[in-house]
Amino acid sequence: MPLSKSTLPQTGTSAPRMDGQSWLMLIALSILWGGSFFFTEIALVDLPPLTLVLCRVAIAAVILWWVVLLRHINIPRDPRLWLGFLVMGMLNNLVPFCLIVWGQTHIASGLAAILNATTPLFTLIIAHLATSNEKLTRRKTLGVLVGFIGVVIVIGLPGDIISSIGNINTRTAPTTDIATNAAHDNTHVSSSIEAEAGADAEAGPLAALAPLAVLLAAISYGCAGVFGRRFRDTPPILTAAGQTSASSLMLIPLCFMIDAPWNLPFPGTETILAVLGIAAFSTALAYILYFQLLKRAGASNLLLVTFLIPVSAILLGVGFLGETLESRQIFGMIVIGLGLAVIDGRLLQFTRNYSSYK
Repeated sequence: MPLSKSTLPQTGTSAPRMDGQSWLMLIALSILWGGSFFFTEIALVDLPPLTLVLCRVAIAAVILWWVVLLRHINIPRDPRLWLGFLVMGMLNNLVPFCLIVWGQTHIASGLAAILNATTPLFTLIIAHLATSNEKLTRRKTLGVLVGFIGVVIVIGLPGDIISSIGNINTRTAPTTDIATNAAHDNTHVSSSIEAEAGADAEAGPLAALAPLAVLLAAISYGCAGVFGRRFRDTPPILTAAGQTSASSLMLIPLCFMIDAPWNLPFPGTETILAVLGIAAFSTALAYILYFQLLKRAGASNLLLVTFLIPVSAILLGVGFLGETLESRQIFGMIVIGLGLAVIDGRLLQFTRNYSSYK
């Protein structure tokens, strides 16, 4: 996920117009970030959550530092800046990535993407509480309320969460297909899935918390967006490289203690490709494209990607993983999107202008 609008330098008071190339870049960015849910679903066949997240951020960090060196960006030595990268890595990578990946062991990738789209809602609330110059307006408050109504529609009231989880088409179907295809070359995959099935059965009560874990990830992204305002004078690509490096260092001991990755069977080809995809494309390349689009189209226009990420994730999940979502969850996504549109304000302004024109 991106750094928030408040994280980055603002270049003007009005957003630049979106031309055709900007729209293509925006759609590409939504596919890259929506693809992270798709790649995660595949990689979870062989890898436990912490190991997967460590691979993602470590490979992405290597790529991003390579870009930093190619651009001849000076590497800072201020320990306070590196401490900031550490906090940013925890809030923007370690915590949300781990929560989303764990959540996807129990819910479909499309549903995870829908819930993750609530990040701007939480960012607005956190910014309102933690800053003096980013307070909620009536329009934004209305948008937040509408968005949270959409969340309730998606996951149900607290008493309905367990039953709603039972109706979600989880990763069982896609992983079974992948395991079947890989069994000819990697016999360990089927045994891995059997072990995961047993673990899922034992974690029955925890499975009901999977949607809430993704929402907690969105809250963590919101905290990162507010905290990241201190990096306004730091080259954005350097911030991305610093935070992925910091989160990698924090994940190494956790991964070794919990997952013991040296005891895991060697992953299959699909898993290796998925890890490379989520690290190189959905993290490193996505950050690079994000910052290029920020300069070209402005931060306000860039927030439109929030509307497109769930669509990309759902299309990939349905088209390639055989996932399905309930009509209630699709309707909830539409309501969340309506809340985001109210917050964005341009749809309301267009409606007013159209009414005045008539």
